[in-house]
Amino acid sequence: MAMADEGRHYNEHDDRVGGPAFRSKKGRGPFRGRMYSEQPPRQRHRGGVGWGPGPRARFDEDEGGDVSMNDTLQDSSPGSGQRRFNPYSVRPNRRGEDRFDRDRERGGGQRGPRGAANRKSWFKITIPCGKKYDKPWLIAALQGVCSLQFTPVHFHYEKNNAVFFVEDATTANALKMVSRKITDKDSYKVVVIINSSSSPPSFIQNELKPEELEQLKQCMSKRFDGSQQALDLNSLRTDPDLVTHNIDLVLNRRNCMQAVNKVIEENIPELVSLNLSNNRLYRLDDLSELVNKATKLKSLNLSRNELKTERELDKIKGFQLEELWLDRNALCDSFKDHSTYISAVRERFSKLLRLDGHILPLPIAFDVEAPTTLPPGKGSYFGSDDIKSLILRFLQQYYSVYDSADRQPLLDAYHDGASFSLTVPFTTQNPSRSSLGEYQKDSRNVKKLSNPAARFRLLKHTRLMVVAFLNELPKTQHDVSSFVVDVSACTNTLLSFTVAGVFKEGRCLFCV
Repeated sequence: MAMADEGRHYNEHDDRVGGPAFRSKKGRGPFRGRMYSEQPPRQRHRGGVGWGPGPRARFDEDEGGDVSMNDTLQDSSPGSGQRRFNPYSVRPNRRGEDRFDRDRERGGGQRGPRGAANRKSWFKITIPCGKKYDKPWLIAALQGVCSLQFTPVHFHYEKNNAVFFVEDATTANALKMVSRKITDKDSYKVVVIINSSSSPPSFIQNELKPEELEQLKQCMSKRFDGSQQALDLNSLRTDPDLVTHNIDLVLNRRNCMQAVNKVIEENIPELVSLNLSNNRLYRLDDLSELVNKATKLKSLNLSRNELKTERELDKIKGFQLEELWLDRNALCDSFKDHSTYISAVRERFSKLLRLDGHILPLPIAFDVEAPTTLPPGKGSYFGSDDIKSLILRFLQQYYSVYDSADRQPLLDAYHDGASFSLTVPFTTQNPSRSSLGEYQKDSRNVKKLSNPAARFRLLKHTRLMVVAFLNELPKTQHDVSSFVVDVSACTNTLLSFTVAGVFKEGRCLFCV
């Protein structure tokens, strides 16, 4: 079909722009698109920049989201102002637009605990390094500072972290606010991390019903040997007493293992032997809670399960086991030889005597003698009572003057030809910042000082020089009762001895 316009003919499939509707508009030539005021209201907000509505506008015309073919044909008519696809026009982000549209339909686009759309979502609460905390203490501490009461669901430990779930966004946000507000006994702040999560499995959320727990107790009592204090839970899931009551007891499930632990704690805390073989166990996190409840356990059978790595044994190494079965587990095949296997197990259980029913060879050890205490230090050595009396009287008089405000009377203690030097047996990198800095600068340690001029300068001659130097030293206070005296030589004209003891300058205490 052809159309005529002022003597010009156009075919309806003509690719050229124009047509009566476009050519009749004035301003900006035949390529002029619709003005903003000319666009329908929905088209103004939905479409991209340029001609016509955006891609989603065509899909929003019908309530059901279907495309109206009639409307599409009408919009694409020459008089409608619609043009063919323009690769240079600015198009919206379709994926992003869909996301925000979905958020608007759900009642808001917020994410996390504050979002209205997540009010009934599950949230995972993680306490980093929380494994060192007992569950009762940790939950009580969180409840004490949290503005809302909460019920922790599926509390357990993942590696070194404590983890549980809450079902309410408001509660999750309240727990987030208590992060670093709790201080443990080691003065560390307890950190609380919140993450949105899928709901825990239904079997985790609920404990066993009272009638199920009672049936489990009866089942375990039939499997308990009181004479040996032994409990046989081999293939517990297929026990006829449980199956007939439609109780599906899977020990990998936390609520099931917790129920078993509870029965043991309340009824047989003196348990010595426990058989958990053939229960398809692949993790031992929940069994680890039994370490502090069955402290006398010596024998544990974990054979014919699905334990894959030796790291699972770290979770139960608190048991003081003497007998352990691990055969028919995947972890047994992860060692290069049998000796490596034995060594890895013995690292966790040092008192182990039997492994998989076999007596283990005695471990290689070194005999260590019983620790002995050092003999008491000997006191002073004087040689004779007369010398002892003389030296003690001299020291008492000398240090009473030395510790006084005026050291000038010490002139009577020195000969006119006396010589004196001070030696500090060690050196510091920065004497000015050392507590012995005042002594370090005048030290005449001949092992460290090689300059002859410095050696001569630091040697004090005559009693006047000696006492003048002593007056320059810091004021001190000596503890005479701490003195230890050793006499090295004694003649009619010579007495040589050394003194060791304690003195202080202000609040500093020194030993010389």
